[in-house]
Amino acid sequence: MPASMMNCRPEELVERLGFADVEGGGEANLKVLRDLKNQIIGNKTKKVIYLQLGAVPRIVSILAAALEGGESCTASNIIVQSAAAIGSFSCGVDDGVQAVLNAGAVPHLIRLLSSPEEKVVDAGARSLRMIYQSKLAPKFDFLEEENLKFILLLLNDKNENLADLAASIIKHSCKSREEQKALCHAGVLQRLVSLLEGSLCQRESSLDSITTVVKDNSEIASHLSTINDGRAVNLIVGMMKDRYPRTRFLSCACLIAIGKASPRHIQELEIRTKLILILSELLEEYSQVGDEALFTLVSLVEDKEDLHKQALSMNVIQKLCDSLHRSDINGRRLQGILLALAELCSRYEKSRDHVMSSAVLDLVFNALRHECADVRIAACRLISSISRSVKSLFAGHFSTESTVHGLVQLLQDSSIPVQAAALKAICNVVVNFKASKAIFIESGCVKQFVKLSKSTDSELRLNAVWALRNLAFNADKVCRERIIFELSENALVSLISDLEPRVQELALALIRNLVDGCVESIDTILRKYAGVLDAVVGQLQTSFPEVCTQAMFVLANIAAGRDFHKEAVIGNLLPPGEDSPPVLLKLLLSSDIMLRTVTVWCIINLTQPNCPTSSSRVSRLRDAGIVSQLKTMVNDSCLDVKFRVRSLLGQCNISDQALS
Repeated sequence: MPASMMNCRPEELVERLGFADVEGGGEANLKVLRDLKNQIIGNKTKKVIYLQLGAVPRIVSILAAALEGGESCTASNIIVQSAAAIGSFSCGVDDGVQAVLNAGAVPHLIRLLSSPEEKVVDAGARSLRMIYQSKLAPKFDFLEEENLKFILLLLNDKNENLADLAASIIKHSCKSREEQKALCHAGVLQRLVSLLEGSLCQRESSLDSITTVVKDNSEIASHLSTINDGRAVNLIVGMMKDRYPRTRFLSCACLIAIGKASPRHIQELEIRTKLILILSELLEEYSQVGDEALFTLVSLVEDKEDLHKQALSMNVIQKLCDSLHRSDINGRRLQGILLALAELCSRYEKSRDHVMSSAVLDLVFNALRHECADVRIAACRLISSISRSVKSLFAGHFSTESTVHGLVQLLQDSSIPVQAAALKAICNVVVNFKASKAIFIESGCVKQFVKLSKSTDSELRLNAVWALRNLAFNADKVCRERIIFELSENALVSLISDLEPRVQELALALIRNLVDGCVESIDTILRKYAGVLDAVVGQLQTSFPEVCTQAMFVLANIAAGRDFHKEAVIGNLLPPGEDSPPVLLKLLLSSDIMLRTVTVWCIINLTQPNCPTSSSRVSRLRDAGIVSQLKTMVNDSCLDVKFRVRSLLGQCNISDQALS
């Protein structure tokens, strides 16, 4: 490029854009367009500068004028350069895509596709493909016949760029089962299959589109398996051995989509093992293919312990760990590696052991501070998976001050998904060992947990209460006091009555852990937070058995305390002057085994014979018909309930004898 072009200031170029019309000064415009295009290609900084200067609307105006200005050679060249510049602005910069859409470029670019000049068609197709790689691109509604005809027109054309554009449009726009069926019924799937035997570009475009059309749709996946007597799927399987890495990758992604939609078509262990092998080999491709292969691997092995074991035996985990040590790793690849390791360690203890022995933990902890939010989330997920190992927790790998500080810092992250992921990781780390609880308490995390438990985001609220519950589990007196101190009565009542049943359940489980075996905590809840007990009792009427069970666990733990604690519980379960059948009766008749069991446990704690007022509570239970109901449960279908009931009835007889 001549030095004069390189040194031309952006302000000058933008000012010169559109100065001359196509007829009078087309060559001048052409030169400016080339200069600008050459400056922005591959340079995001320059793109932003030109966007701020308003270059895009001017370029679109030049394109529109050139389309109306005749069929001269200059006009064609201006069209090609304008389209190329618009495509470049749309590549990798969402603000650029938005500017292109706001300027009304898409209809003009679509017009280029019907041009008799191949170079104009190519320029329009490439520019539109750049736009349709962005989530901001307009959707094609495939339930409209005209749009289906347009896609078929692109796919049936000999121009490979048009097939590539069709694939981008299908991938971006086809989101519903109805649209998948519409594409299939219109003959699009059949045409895509025929392109599997075309050129490299056609094969790859076809694979990408087929993946979208069959995704999560068993009907379409089954139909694909019947096309050409099953030859379509065999062609895709054969492409796993293709010489081109991108083709191998796309064939793997397509087969995985088919297998997820209709497992019976891709269920042979041999094929799934081959998929793991090829995807792991593609990790050595330091390109977009290698980056995306990681996410496709995650999709393949997700929630499949047999494939987790297979991956370990094929040395995939070691390969992933080795990749973490590379200094030239980009953010997207780092995210993929961490997510792949997180999935492979989520169920299989030997996979966790392998990661722990590969000296990568420091690299994972460093990733908690990465500039990319997706990487920070992936690092949290890996910590969540590895910390499921009691062995690793016991060894103290996650309870160092630096690790705790790194996780707690993320609770104040600007990204809500990062905060939620950090909370999940903390949930696992704090659940079992008092040493780690003390470090977390000292970090000031309890205040953050409580703050996040008030979030309007349901996942964040859920994870915050989960973290509090786990922190309170088997905690010492100091830890429990700190949690109770940070939680107000209103906060606890609000969580118990949350709109989300799962939050209600965890909030009750938190209180259950706080009062478990700690009379001081029971005293605090009953004396200072009286409204909490009312809220707990209120949840005995809920239609969600899990919530009701946790409420009974709270009452059972309180009933295990001092005598006046027991009186508080029975006073709420059997309120004086209540005419309707007591809630205890309903719970004992429940079909939920755990609910029946914990209800019996609560009554056992209420009637301990070593308490001076136990006999009076037995009398109240007898008068309410509870003892009669217990007698009908001596042969309960659940062995635990049966034995507890027999023990309880014996306990009640002892109390009766003491009363007489």
